[in-house]
Amino acid sequence: MSLEPLAGLNVVDLFAGSGALGIEALSRGAARADFMERDRNALATLKANLERLELTDRTMVWAIDLRFGIKPIRTVLGAANLILVDPPYGQGLAEELLATLGSGVLATGVRVVVEHHSKELMPEHCGGLVATRRRRYGETAITLFTYPSGEADS
Repeated sequence: MSLEPLAGLNVVDLFAGSGALGIEALSRGAARADFMERDRNALATLKANLERLELTDRTMVWAIDLRFGIKPIRTVLGAANLILVDPPYGQGLAEELLATLGSGVLATGVRVVVEHHSKELMPEHCGGLVATRRRRYGETAITLFTYPSGEADS
């Protein structure tokens, strides 16, 4: 599923792991990326990847456990144009996070890309978010949501 164009976008990579999704967005022209991850080993790998690729001046890494909410990063999320969500499968974290994001956190027009297990069905609507595209790649699925509502508070 192509997300072009990415030039100049502010990207947030939630459940970032090694940072592959956010780094890919940067390589395709995104202006900056914020990475959210809780696992210490993944954080170390993520930071090493950003340093090795000389991306530290365009990035911020947040050691945060999103299962406890998004309050510390509301401002970052409100300024994002593209949010990448790749939570651990089978824990219901994606839908829970979507409900929070779709409740007035995001700016109008933001795109939210959720990677999930193909057996895990994402809703058509979640708060103000609307599913606009779906793709399946074996056991992995990608659902693209947009936030068309004019009710967002950044």
